[in-house]
Amino acid sequence: MAGVSYYAAAAAGTGRPSVVQFGAAPNRSRWVSRTRLRRRNAGGRFGLDSNSELQVEEVDVKPSSGSMVEIELVATNTGSNLALHWGALQPGRSEWVVPPAGIRLPEGTIRTPDDAALRTPFKNSGSNSTLKIEIDNQGLESIEFVIVDEAQNKWFKNNGQNFQVHMRPPAGHHHQGQQHSATAGSIGRKNRDVMQLLSKNASTNDQVNKAAEATPSKCTVLDLFIKSLQEKHGSQVLCKKVFKLGEKEILALMSQVQGSTKVHLATDHVEPLILHWALAQKPGEWKAPPPGIVPAGSTLLEIACESPFSDAELNGLHYQVLEIELDDDSYKGMPFVLRSNQTWIKNSTSDFYLDFSRRTAKSSEVTLPFSFSPILAKNLLQKSSQNPMLIFFPCIKGTSDDSKGTAKALLERIADLEEDAQRSLMHRFNIAADLVDQAKDAGQLGLAGLLVWMKFMATRQLIWNKNYNVKPREISQAQDRFTDNLQSLYKMYPQHREMLRMIMYTVGRGGQGDVGQRIRDEILVIQRNNNCMGGMMEEWHQKLHNNTSPDDVVICQALMDYMNSDLDIKVYWDTLNKNGITKERLLSYDHPIHSEPNLKSEQKEGLLHDLTNYMRSLKAVHSGADLESAIGTCTGYTSESQGFMVGVEVNPVKGLPSGFPELLKFVLDHIEDKSVESLVEGLLEARAALRPLLLSSTERLKDLIFLDIALDSTVRTAIERSFENLNNASSEKIMYFISLVVENLALSTDDNENLLCCLKGWNHALEMSKHSDDQWALYAKAFLDRTRLALATKGEEYHDILQPSAEYLGSLLGIEQWTVNIFTEEIIRSGSAASLSLLLNRLDPVLRNVANLGSWQIISPVDVAGYVVVVDQLLTVQHKSYDKPTILVVEGVKGEEEIPDGVVAVLTPDMPDVLSHVSVRARNSKVLFATCFDPKILSELEQNEGKVLSLKPASVDISYREIPESELLVSSSIDTVDGQKAPSLSLAKKQFLGKYAISAEEFSDEMVGAKSRNIAYLNGKVPSWVSVPTSVALPFGTFETVLSDKINKEVSQKVKILTEKLDQGELGALSEIRNVLLNLTAPTYLVSELKEKMQSSGMPWPGDEGEQRWEQAWTAIKKVLASKWNERAYLSTRKVKLDHSNLSMAVLVQQIVSADYAFVIHTTNPSSGERSEIYAEVVKGLGETLVGAYPGRAMSFVCSKNNLESPKVLGYPSKPIGLFIQKSIIFRSDSNGEDLEGYAGAGLYDSVPMDKEEQVVLDYTTDPLVTDCSFRTSTLSSIARAGYDIEQLYGGSPQDIEGVVKDGKIYIVQTRPQM
Repeated sequence: MAGVSYYAAAAAGTGRPSVVQFGAAPNRSRWVSRTRLRRRNAGGRFGLDSNSELQVEEVDVKPSSGSMVEIELVATNTGSNLALHWGALQPGRSEWVVPPAGIRLPEGTIRTPDDAALRTPFKNSGSNSTLKIEIDNQGLESIEFVIVDEAQNKWFKNNGQNFQVHMRPPAGHHHQGQQHSATAGSIGRKNRDVMQLLSKNASTNDQVNKAAEATPSKCTVLDLFIKSLQEKHGSQVLCKKVFKLGEKEILALMSQVQGSTKVHLATDHVEPLILHWALAQKPGEWKAPPPGIVPAGSTLLEIACESPFSDAELNGLHYQVLEIELDDDSYKGMPFVLRSNQTWIKNSTSDFYLDFSRRTAKSSEVTLPFSFSPILAKNLLQKSSQNPMLIFFPCIKGTSDDSKGTAKALLERIADLEEDAQRSLMHRFNIAADLVDQAKDAGQLGLAGLLVWMKFMATRQLIWNKNYNVKPREISQAQDRFTDNLQSLYKMYPQHREMLRMIMYTVGRGGQGDVGQRIRDEILVIQRNNNCMGGMMEEWHQKLHNNTSPDDVVICQALMDYMNSDLDIKVYWDTLNKNGITKERLLSYDHPIHSEPNLKSEQKEGLLHDLTNYMRSLKAVHSGADLESAIGTCTGYTSESQGFMVGVEVNPVKGLPSGFPELLKFVLDHIEDKSVESLVEGLLEARAALRPLLLSSTERLKDLIFLDIALDSTVRTAIERSFENLNNASSEKIMYFISLVVENLALSTDDNENLLCCLKGWNHALEMSKHSDDQWALYAKAFLDRTRLALATKGEEYHDILQPSAEYLGSLLGIEQWTVNIFTEEIIRSGSAASLSLLLNRLDPVLRNVANLGSWQIISPVDVAGYVVVVDQLLTVQHKSYDKPTILVVEGVKGEEEIPDGVVAVLTPDMPDVLSHVSVRARNSKVLFATCFDPKILSELEQNEGKVLSLKPASVDISYREIPESELLVSSSIDTVDGQKAPSLSLAKKQFLGKYAISAEEFSDEMVGAKSRNIAYLNGKVPSWVSVPTSVALPFGTFETVLSDKINKEVSQKVKILTEKLDQGELGALSEIRNVLLNLTAPTYLVSELKEKMQSSGMPWPGDEGEQRWEQAWTAIKKVLASKWNERAYLSTRKVKLDHSNLSMAVLVQQIVSADYAFVIHTTNPSSGERSEIYAEVVKGLGETLVGAYPGRAMSFVCSKNNLESPKVLGYPSKPIGLFIQKSIIFRSDSNGEDLEGYAGAGLYDSVPMDKEEQVVLDYTTDPLVTDCSFRTSTLSSIARAGYDIEQLYGGSPQDIEGVVKDGKIYIVQTRPQM
């Protein structure tokens, strides 16, 4: 028992010399060897001695109870007599306590004589020793222990202190302390408002595109020179090259005009220049040109010629120029250098060289367009020799039309410089650094161009090195220069930070001085220390000395995997191949790697140790997302390992948050945990703590950006690693993981308000689920839909910004088309969005099942049969006419489309509102319209394309079967009723009755449409708690009279000409008519009459606020009148054979109610046809988001007419945007076709507010309609009751009603018969 007594003294803090401390090995505490632990699912990891480690992992045993945990200890490479000497700590106490009697303890556990501690033996497993402790953590803060080797009486502690494992808090709870609490088992997250992570810097795509159009790229004098050659002389440019001369440039190009071949050189260099040049018939040759072709003033030398440049000017810009006419087509190129006074100017350390072989070969008789780069020209000519048709029908894009939506000038500049960039990564990064300013000037599209170029490089689509010897430090310095420039943009342009992060991710950190040089020097130390001077190691050494690249990270990892697998050569090749490195690629290096590693087992330990350290050097230069090197760069480290760059030092970044280094250590300790929840929490806490520094002009900002990128990337890989463990996870667990990934995505996104609102929604859904709220699944489904919508919107944004640049630059550089096609998809896959999408897909069927939603939402229930046709967007086929009954399976439906002729069903995964325009159209046309929530069912339907199916909808399902065509012919008929053609509809043209404006008392059939008349009818009849806005109108005929007024003679003539074009089938005339009508001038009598009617009705007159306000109102009126000629409305009249000229437009004028909520009521449930049930949809803000094509779903509910106090919510809202407006006027379209039976023109024409609505990102977690059950029931009940009362006013006829809620009061803005 002497050992026990002695240990008690050590545990109390006396210490002893024989204790081996964690971190005793140099650099061990900072850098954890992933390779040695990579096959272990370790939590906290601690060094015991030079060969042994202790791994600690804490896992929940009974998550439901939240109190029982299991602690697993594994000691590696140890003796067989290890024991754990341990006890527990209670909160606020420092002395150990022993678990009470009756608690199950591990087998073999004994109590010390003083009952102050427990001693538990480890179990032996090969060279390892293992131990599991299961304990109830209620009332306990941590487990504390030391380890003893009883055979050797050797004690192991943690840096002189006891080891400690903090207990994980009960399930679902997170520490809310003010300090980061990093322990061996969990991380305490700060209690911060989610909206503190808000970033609203992004520009919309429209703004980006407008900015690019409004600010064309500034032409340089060299651009103007090329243009003048082509325009004035008709020159065909055969090849060209631009070289850097410090801050200036020199252009060298070969042209051909009228059979004459010339070389032109032009430069914006200021000092006078002499061209020292020659011609070459083979690479490397300098041969003096024939005397007959040298320019005037030249001096012929033995193997060269010297010719002076001449001064010239274009558009006031000075430049120097020289022209040489060639006499022979046998030359392969022109080498040259420049002389300014006595200073020689070269291309870096090489001669300049214009490669004539890049031009079009005469024998091929092929002319390549000027916009093709020399690289693409060569590719096309090579391919055309195998397939001559390629030149005449190239699949590769490269014309000016293909540059739309790109920073064209920048991309063409990149293409011009690509040949230079291929010399080495140093050249590429230096060129990229030079192009940063041009990219900045082009805005987001310019940065998109840089990203595309760097991504092509990173994915090995471009050559990294072409026989050019460059030192690693020169590469890292070039990277450093490029990323420094990106860092400057990051500081100055917050709206571009997301794009800049993506560029930096592809490039790697780089670094000045020793960071790159270590790659070159350390490999020699590795070879010397481990006696591996020949074979593969020497070939790799030669490659590293010549030109290091990101491939070296993979080669190093492959070597370590090879050694960890007991020298299994298959493992070496597996690692290489999985990362895109083949035997052919190894042989393609300037210093090829021919050999396989052939190492010995006695070299294993030393090599693993040294290569682990070496990997840090490689990743520090080449990796933008390596966590360990990023942490080391920010928190600082000193390399003290014997034989390795002794004294290399990186200082910590100043001003890191309190506790931040400990937080990062926690992350590294848990990097390979089998259960990733604590790891991801730690990563996100680190990102959130880092965020304030990233938003300021912090010293060494670049290092912090790379750390944030690495933390982001580690979240993604950790989440992906957890998928298998989530297979049988509870819905709460999946929702929690979704919330973590949404937070991570928000931290990487410039404009993240919508994502943060989604995050708040998921957190609220979790709380509802924990409290067994019976609405939790329905609520969570709304946020699942909203999150999916956010991902889709982000994907579209990336596609719009990046894909055009990928396609255009890809065409210029000859990138393989399959790579270009999936460019944006691969960008999205590399981030958290892909992981989030998978989690949402996993949760969706669970929520639908709990909420009893089924696989379908039936919007328009009709039994149909037809041929299956699959299309991408309904918008693209809305005006198509199908000649046989057609079932459309459609990927995207916005809500405002028309149903094409011949279509009997529209099935879509999209979720338009039940009361959207397209939904109403479907019901009016007796078309089956339904949303499918199950991707498997939708995929099965798509696989039936071309077949004839019979569809039968039920309440939440659709059954279908294949039928023979003969059965379809019997059961179906297009556009017929009882075998008769549907009759054409007619409209009586309305006449102007002498008044330009009328009050509601004057509304009649001859003056206004049904919209205005119904509002006048309701006024004074609705209950006192329902209000109807005051209204006036511009009656029928007003528009035609204004157009015929002499002050609008020119507009009238233009409209007449365009109408004739329209009658001849030129649909492009529609938009022209609308634009022309915006030039209408309001006659003075219209202005005076409208003013008098509005003021006498108690409405404000816009002109009282100034002439500009009246002009705003008049513009809105003109837009309403012009909407008669919108495409959808015009084609709808043609579809039912209405005479478009007979369609008359009145304008209903109402004061806008600044709504809290807007709603649409159908007093008969449109989905089921149930007359006793009211159906309604509600949105926050104005109703345009409900009736217009705004994405997401409204809140929907039904209410029995027999029990108006008990509305039932069918779905919570998922619309991300609400529209709000202060005091204003709205001008509503009111045509004589609005409610024409068989036409249903409602919603076809525009209603326009005088002022622009404000778009607000909606936070439903603070909306009482969503979160307050009592408020929700009261509000929805009032809406239902208003609908019921209005239906009664119309004798029980079903009504389609629009209204708003303001401060609890109901306002009805229109009603019409429900179609």
